Amino acid sequence: MPTQPDPSDSRRPAGYLWLRQRHALNCLPHPVESFITTGTRHTHTTPLKLEETYPKSYWPGEDEFAHLEFALKYEGLHLQLLRALLPRLQADELGAYVQSKPTSIFARRIWYLYEEFSGQRLNLPDVTQGNYVDLLDTRDYYTGPAIRSPRQRVNVNLLGTLAFSPLVRRTKTLKTAEARKLEQSCRKVIAAIPPELYARALQFLYTKETKSSYAIERETPTQKRSQKFADALREASQRDYLLKETLVALQQTIVDPRFANTGWRDTIKEQNYVGRSVGMNEEEVHFIAPQPQELAALMPDYLNASRRILNSDLHPVIAAAVIAYPFVFLHPFSDGNGRLHRFLIHYVLSFRRFAPDGVVFPISATMLHRPRDYDASLESFSRPLLPLVEYELDGSGRMTVLNDTCDYYRYVDCTFIVETLFSFVKETIEKTARRNPIPSAIRYRPAAHARSGGFTQSTRRPFCSVLPAKQRHTFQGQTTVARIHQAHQQGNYRTGGGGG
Repeated sequence: MPTQPDPSDSRRPAGYLWLRQRHALNCLPHPVESFITTGTRHTHTTPLKLEETYPKSYWPGEDEFAHLEFALKYEGLHLQLLRALLPRLQADELGAYVQSKPTSIFARRIWYLYEEFSGQRLNLPDVTQGNYVDLLDTRDYYTGPAIRSPRQRVNVNLLGTLAFSPLVRRTKTLKTAEARKLEQSCRKVIAAIPPELYARALQFLYTKETKSSYAIERETPTQKRSQKFADALREASQRDYLLKETLVALQQTIVDPRFANTGWRDTIKEQNYVGRSVGMNEEEVHFIAPQPQELAALMPDYLNASRRILNSDLHPVIAAAVIAYPFVFLHPFSDGNGRLHRFLIHYVLSFRRFAPDGVVFPISATMLHRPRDYDASLESFSRPLLPLVEYELDGSGRMTVLNDTCDYYRYVDCTFIVETLFSFVKETIEKTARRNPIPSAIRYRPAAHARSGGFTQSTRRPFCSVLPAKQRHTFQGQTTVARIHQAHQQGNYRTGGGGG
């Protein structure tokens, strides 16, 4: 039964919200919601939602095509709802609506989407005159290269494909973020590193990113796994990680061998979810991944869409967000999904030459430092998803999902996610610039000449004995000696002629 509006609320829903209630659709909420009231027009904005209230003159009536047109005009594109709704409509009624609006860009968009989602062809002749219209309004959305549909004369300019496409709205926050030219800041930071210390600086950055990514998962990897992850980061731009086989191989490399997979989760029929125990045989569920059998369709669609995004001219940070975050929402492996999602951020940035070749900035360290913001970016999708998934948990915590959830993961609105990733990248670059990316233990350069009586370093104080070091750094003697010895072993200090 359709959901009835709250009689205590004088506002009437319009557009997508009206259609959702009218047809009792279990859809993710749209980031733009519209209401009609007796008052004046006003806007209420939150980080995750734009709520528009219109005067009663905007009321579309009780006609579903009028609400469809209202939604496309004022609210943008809600692909998941349209994929569920349009095949339900009567073909003859939809055809009559399109014929009654021969010049309407919204009617042509609805016509195109109906035929694609339903697989049925309306009894209408092809449009032969007039300009092509964009499926996504470029003033409101970030878009991809257009693919023409000559029948309706529609430019299909989604970031991904009609089967799988994240959506990103053009907000003031993102326009400001793009204007900062963070890629230029990256190059300035790296250019400030002395050439003779460059290799060590890079090693430090790779190590920090690796440790932080594992730390987010509260995991301490073996030295071997840690090194393999760092090596993968270093060589990211040299391999194609939007292939099943390379992702599987990487997962096998970075996780505990007990949890290594030979393919997606569909090979082991494992239902993944994220939660925590809150009592005896009781789980608090935070996120539910697609059912294993759904991955057979979702993962190829995801990879195809991601490749299209990777090779577009979309800003590298936006591309990184809309490729990496949907991956973790799909959760295709038993373990390692979070680390792989963060790896994909670096893969995209590296592929798109956001930073100088071979350079990685430890974005995971910033995520680790700002866990609430990182969690909020993930929860922008997981929270509204959770009420839509019907599931059961047995006594051992094994989950069974009872309803079809596949389409929930196809069209994620990533606007807030992109804004958050921009803030992580900005902070990471700024921190790296403020704090030399070389730890203090290796900031000392090898001496040009050995001098008698002490250790040589390229600072204003070229000679250092144990005692002055104690005085300057207030270390205990044993610690000071140990640190100097370590630096000496690493080649950062040289003993003087006296052998001190």
